[in-house]
Amino acid sequence: MPINSFENYPMSWKPVLGPDKHPLYLYLAAQLEKDIKEGVLLPGTKLPPQRELADFLDINVSTITRAFKLCTQKGLLNGTIGRGTFVAYNALECFKMLPQSDKNLIEMGSMAPACIAYKELYDVMQALLMEPNFGQLLHYGLDQGAIWQKEAAVKFIAKMGYITTEDKVLPAAGGQNAIAAILAGVFRAGDSIGVDPLTYPGIKSVASMLGIKLIPLAQKNGEISEAGLIKACKNDHIKGVYIISEFQNPTVHMMSDKCKQMLAKIAIERNLLIIEDGIFCLFNDRTRPATASYAPENTVFIASFSKAIAPGLRLAYIVPPRDYYKAMLDALYNINLTPSPLLLELAGRVLVSGKAELLIEEQRNIAIERNIILNKILLGYEVWGTNNSLFRWLVLPKGWTGTSFEAEAYVRGVQVYAAERFAVGNTKPAAAVRIAVATASAKDFAMGLAILAELLKGKRV
Repeated sequence: MPINSFENYPMSWKPVLGPDKHPLYLYLAAQLEKDIKEGVLLPGTKLPPQRELADFLDINVSTITRAFKLCTQKGLLNGTIGRGTFVAYNALECFKMLPQSDKNLIEMGSMAPACIAYKELYDVMQALLMEPNFGQLLHYGLDQGAIWQKEAAVKFIAKMGYITTEDKVLPAAGGQNAIAAILAGVFRAGDSIGVDPLTYPGIKSVASMLGIKLIPLAQKNGEISEAGLIKACKNDHIKGVYIISEFQNPTVHMMSDKCKQMLAKIAIERNLLIIEDGIFCLFNDRTRPATASYAPENTVFIASFSKAIAPGLRLAYIVPPRDYYKAMLDALYNINLTPSPLLLELAGRVLVSGKAELLIEEQRNIAIERNIILNKILLGYEVWGTNNSLFRWLVLPKGWTGTSFEAEAYVRGVQVYAAERFAVGNTKPAAAVRIAVATASAKDFAMGLAILAELLKGKRV
């Protein structure tokens, strides 16, 4: 027992120092991680103040600070000035959200477009393979792609609500890699970026790897509030904001034009960089102006193929402000996140031939069909989103948490994703789960929804 007596003092965590305790901060960090994984410390638990814990263990407070910092970088803890340090609500969740390998599991958690025949892609690829200069596409090529390919990309991006020019377009090997290049090229370890309190896990994983802190921004009417953004600028010194303005992941919220204009205004006034992910824009039934339209020199726009055309193409286009163009180009090249000449050629031909439009329309129609099924089976429950969306947000009845519902659904053979997977910061997320509508086959999807409906009818297990 340390010389300071805390035997009867109420502390949420009282680690025991073992004989092998050097370096001590690593030992404490490992003990903290172990206690979180084993359920000794539950998500949302407030840890003792660092100085208090240091007194309890009779060690230097800097050792506690280093241990907490390491666990924060791993995504296990969240700290807020003036409030303390808490076990993250998503501490037990894996950042990777890939489909499960269990063939008996109905996958409605990981999000993907429907698996279709892709005849349009097949036709373009077959013609490409027959051309005499095909072999040239298997060599190194232009990192930025050919002019005609970038012109095709500009027209593709325009359908997402952003008018730009080919000299601003940078191709990347997928939307997730585009995010990685932006964060690596523009931000530094220790920087802060504002996000929705529930946000895309992909940016959480990249930010964690690069030592970038994500700050949850206060909301009003389901979207970022002006007061919340200004507060984060003043108190957390954020340098950027990440948004999915159309079909926000996971809540399916459609950002209002008023909010987009507010974000643009404050970004210009405070020199923030907005990272606008347009991954779901093409599922809209009409084109809406992107946030980038209101602040082109303070917004980097990402246009991805993965959800509306074909995830296996692994292609996205980045449109950065001029001041950030070289930094992002260098990041794409240095981390080797540029797409191959073959991929750029294939994508360019799919776009200019009009075949991309056919693929997009097919995916939209499938999404509508699936959502109609969902509306029927889950009638009477609070389900956010429209028939155009690739996913829906199910608000759970009283008695459930997102994590508990996900676990019970999994036992019954259905995978959905709990709100806790998307959480940032110390605020307890709403009791809700995200349901992917197109990943499973139509038959399995209907079966999975029926299982969820029965689970919702029953009492909390």
